[in-house]
Amino acid sequence: MNNARQHRQTRPAGRLLALLRERFPLTLQGLLLLFIALFALQRYGYGRMDLVVFALAICALAIVCFSTVMVVLGGLILRHQIRHQLEMNALLHRGPPPIRVECGYPNETGFHLHTMPWLPLIGVSWEIVTPDAIDTRLRLSEDEQQWEEEIIPRLRCHARRITRRYTVRDVLGLSRFSWRITQEGELLALPQAGNVKALPLLRSLTAEDGFPDPGGQPQGDRMEIRPYVPGDSVRNILWKVYARNRHLNVRLPERSVFHSSRTLAYLISSPHDEAAAAVARVAVESGALGEDWLLGADGSDQATQQVDEALSLIAGSRALEGPLPYGLDTFLQRHGANGNVHCIVFASAQMAPWLEQLRATLSRFRVRFSVVLATDGLRPREAESPWWGLLYRDHGKGGQHEQEKPALAELSRLLTEVGQLVESTLVVDRHTGQSFDKRMNRIQGA
Repeated sequence: MNNARQHRQTRPAGRLLALLRERFPLTLQGLLLLFIALFALQRYGYGRMDLVVFALAICALAIVCFSTVMVVLGGLILRHQIRHQLEMNALLHRGPPPIRVECGYPNETGFHLHTMPWLPLIGVSWEIVTPDAIDTRLRLSEDEQQWEEEIIPRLRCHARRITRRYTVRDVLGLSRFSWRITQEGELLALPQAGNVKALPLLRSLTAEDGFPDPGGQPQGDRMEIRPYVPGDSVRNILWKVYARNRHLNVRLPERSVFHSSRTLAYLISSPHDEAAAAVARVAVESGALGEDWLLGADGSDQATQQVDEALSLIAGSRALEGPLPYGLDTFLQRHGANGNVHCIVFASAQMAPWLEQLRATLSRFRVRFSVVLATDGLRPREAESPWWGLLYRDHGKGGQHEQEKPALAELSRLLTEVGQLVESTLVVDRHTGQSFDKRMNRIQGA
């Protein structure tokens, strides 16, 4: 609690420092050159009347002042042009088209900015700062008349507003001028599926007449025959057998399970849950949830059985401004109260607060659960040296850093705790595309 309070207190200070850094026109190189020029001018130019140092100091000050004036003037003109263009588009009801991209791959957004050859020795760049975790690249068009925007999202997101930070700087790196402009527009970045091509059939299993299973309930066909014991129903006695050999036997329903008609699926948001979102996406797109399913996710009170809407819920399950509330209880209250249902939970393969919250959910609802844990690989050891993260850092598309991957011992503890709470568990490695059971045995054909 104290750390969280201190983090909230330092957040405004960090924002103020970032704002001052953007508004202050001189860079570190510019400030250093300015101080050196002023010191040389005062100490040697005026103090010792050194004309060479005096001339060099005056030239350095003139260069710093000229670059600062040109950068600030060009930035103000460009900011006015961009705002005017956005206002005209809003008046004409021509909003930007929705941007639908996939993490880890370069995608064009359709946003462009005209070049400004009339500004000498000035460079213009911009980047998307909201939503975060997006790498922005600028590409010159074929006619060299405008810059085109290309983005590479690292993490999934679903945002209704896009904030870009524009920067105008001189070629010498002495001064810069930055500002931000927020634009209404939808940006949907789907998690990268990686090497997960197929999943085991994730349809719900409920204790009804169907496939024999020792873990099911005694509600299947009457296949089990055993001697009569006090307390057995008289209706289950095999009277024809009793007439032949005078032995009382009863026929009881076997333990069985069957594929239920509806599957409830839910994605829990947590740190480093990108692999879990990717597995949920593959499950929705490949039909691994069956024909009749319903999906919900943290960050939204809605649930859907449409593929496009489900992908939007998955993309929006990552917190952009703060931790998302745990919504599995609300989801089950609305959609899991009727009938014997089975819920499949997608979560990160790391020890996280969702485990205790899931434990509390199991005590409130009479629902059978299965958990799908997803990861981007495992660390062989629990603790590594500081050089391990530098030497073996994963720079793959959409993957986790090596130090963010769960250790094998941590995953074993998680499987042990989860296995005691739910009916079944499945581990999916997005990096290799392989699936494992609760004993970490590879599932063939997955």
